[in-house]
Amino acid sequence: MGIKNLFIVIFCLFFIFACAERKIYMPEGKVEGEMPKKEEKTEAEKPTGQEELSATEMSEVLKKLQEEIKDIHFDFDRYDIRQEDIPTLKKVASLLQKYSNLRVIIEGHCDERGTNEYNFALGQKRANAVKQYLITLGVLPSKMEIISYGEEKPLCTEHNESCWQKNRRAHFVFIEEGK
Repeated sequence: MGIKNLFIVIFCLFFIFACAERKIYMPEGKVEGEMPKKEEKTEAEKPTGQEELSATEMSEVLKKLQEEIKDIHFDFDRYDIRQEDIPTLKKVASLLQKYSNLRVIIEGHCDERGTNEYNFALGQKRANAVKQYLITLGVLPSKMEIISYGEEKPLCTEHNESCWQKNRRAHFVFIEEGK
């Protein structure tokens, strides 16, 4: 009886500490438990060929990008980039390289099947796979953040394969540098 209780206590502590590591992206652009980072670049530090937009222009670009750039999707229980999603990733990469004050948050999402913990980890792997692919296309890691929502933010709530396919995705949220 004593050893059983010890295992229960150890499991509970592991679960508590594992959940404590989870970072949640807040709509204001902040991550719980972290201080916001603000990096100012001098003209000499900016890569050549990049455009710096005014606040009004950036607002228009952000709105247009959110409408134009579609989610990419994943096969069941997978996080590898599919061939048909490469053009979207190339477009994202070129935009991040073109505009010096543009950043992206890559959200990893899953369908409802599997445990919350498993889907959170799978969503993280999906977001990270997208980030790593964008890095191979020349995007600086500092221009990207990743977050996993697991199964918490489904696009479709029906219980069938066509709906689940819509939920297995990476979503792009474009933001202005320093926001």
